[in-house]
Amino acid sequence: MKGSSSRHPGGPGGRPPPSRPGIPSGDRPALPAGDGSAVTADPWQALRRHTPARIALGRSGVSVPTGELLRFGLAHAQARDAVLQPLDAAALERDFRGAGFEVLTTRSAAPDRATYLLRPDLGRRLDEAEIERLQSAGAPPCDLLLVAGDGLSALAVQRHALPLARAVRERTPAGWTLGPVVIATQARVALGDDIGQALGARLVAVLIGERPGLSSPDSLGVYLTWAPRRGRSDAERNCISNVRPQGLSSAHAADALWWLAQAAARLQATGVVLKDERGPSPPGAGAAGSDR
Repeated sequence: MKGSSSRHPGGPGGRPPPSRPGIPSGDRPALPAGDGSAVTADPWQALRRHTPARIALGRSGVSVPTGELLRFGLAHAQARDAVLQPLDAAALERDFRGAGFEVLTTRSAAPDRATYLLRPDLGRRLDEAEIERLQSAGAPPCDLLLVAGDGLSALAVQRHALPLARAVRERTPAGWTLGPVVIATQARVALGDDIGQALGARLVAVLIGERPGLSSPDSLGVYLTWAPRRGRSDAERNCISNVRPQGLSSAHAADALWWLAQAAARLQATGVVLKDERGPSPPGAGAAGSDR
């Protein structure tokens, strides 16, 4: 018949495709079809509904299923983006002002993101010009100063700093004063010490993007320090972590912050001498993973 050929349809040059040694062509393992049909389920799979952690992924042959491998790659890319993406400070300032907050802005001594990542010491301090600029703003001394710093996840600050600041403002105890919100770029936790000292705050709370995890690229941490001044150590701070809708809610975080702030005022201290004695932590409270 015209057009017919004796060439094998699956092999180049008409040759049949080679068989893998020891595996007859009719017994080859099935390839993942992308719909989970070739995935062997893990017996603990039911536990996955309790955690976003990568557990009970199942297997395809001896390997991770293709779908899970792709999801891991996406999570890794999101974590990298969270670290490298700059904070849109102008947009955040507009949002805060639109919500009725007085706002100041500043930046650490790290001139850019690359330097910030390589020189943590620069991210922890203001240069003299920035200290003088903040002092010249004329903000009166306050009981609690909120600093929104990009840290290692600008995404976290962009999404969650304003809702948390609103919740904190709504719960301000009688007799307490809140200072202006300070938006800080290339910031690490200790930068709040310089800022709080420059503005005469009794307490500073740094709302900062935590180091991203593979299931949490937008986790916000809160670090509270009594009598902020340069040279404070991490042992002199209290931390509230994992503030985001999938973790600790803004309302719960604000309650915790004010409880700690009032206890700190009684003790004249924060850190290892101040214990949260309110009882069990609410769902979503997690471990800190800040840049420090």
